[in-house]
Amino acid sequence: MVEYKRRPKRTKAENRPHQPARPESSLNEATQESGEAIYFGKHVVMGLLKEQRQVNKLFLQKGISGPQIKTILDLAKEAKWLVQEVPKAKLDELTDGENHQGLVVTMPAFAYSELADCFALAKTKEQDPFFLVLDGIEDPHNLGSILRTADAVGVHGVIIPKRRSVSLTGVVAKTSAGAIEHVPVVRVTNLAQTIEQLKSAGVWVFATAMEGQDMRQWNSQGPIALVIGNEGQGVSPLVQSVSDGTVTIPMQGHVQSLNASVAASVLMYEVARKRML
Repeated sequence: MVEYKRRPKRTKAENRPHQPARPESSLNEATQESGEAIYFGKHVVMGLLKEQRQVNKLFLQKGISGPQIKTILDLAKEAKWLVQEVPKAKLDELTDGENHQGLVVTMPAFAYSELADCFALAKTKEQDPFFLVLDGIEDPHNLGSILRTADAVGVHGVIIPKRRSVSLTGVVAKTSAGAIEHVPVVRVTNLAQTIEQLKSAGVWVFATAMEGQDMRQWNSQGPIALVIGNEGQGVSPLVQSVSDGTVTIPMQGHVQSLNASVAASVLMYEVARKRML
């Protein structure tokens, strides 16, 4: 459990629900574009497991079996690796026809951080923690743009889920214009559990919602985490239910929604503006 400090007590008005207000590897062209590294072979994959390396996914050839394969799968399950069974042709494509022995692992080209690293960064800067939680952002250009703004306003960490979310890729890095090297990105298995962990560490968590509190009346001071939802569905009901409150951007036009990266930028600058007063 990450420890920061106790959350200050808020007034009744602040606590009640907000009212609506409008080893060996082979890289092919696809791999280079996505920014993932490809590793394959039984001994190589076993080595990655022993080293407890970060991975995106383990691809397993359909129908393959044997004692060593079983051991690898058992260890992968313990390490909480994502495992997907695919035809041999898929593995042949990923490895450019190399002898993959039925096992291919994709690994992130950019290292992920731990939640504790984000708290440590805030402490080093003598600032209240300011985090972003991205609930299912799938467009790499959106993630790259969000990282670029996060770096500009001093966000201490960006949290993304392992499943149904874009990871750190070459496209993300290019769109971020170098910010990917300066903003810690944490990848977690369960967003709701991570939010509870943040709350226990003294952080107030606010999710974006159409019927949330007007950001102009939003108390965004102190340790805070802002949840930005998926480009289509927004923040999931479960994640919203475990958040402390919701916030919205007031709009007067006919279109009542913004691109995820734009909405994130507006709200990030709102937090930064109040912190600089």
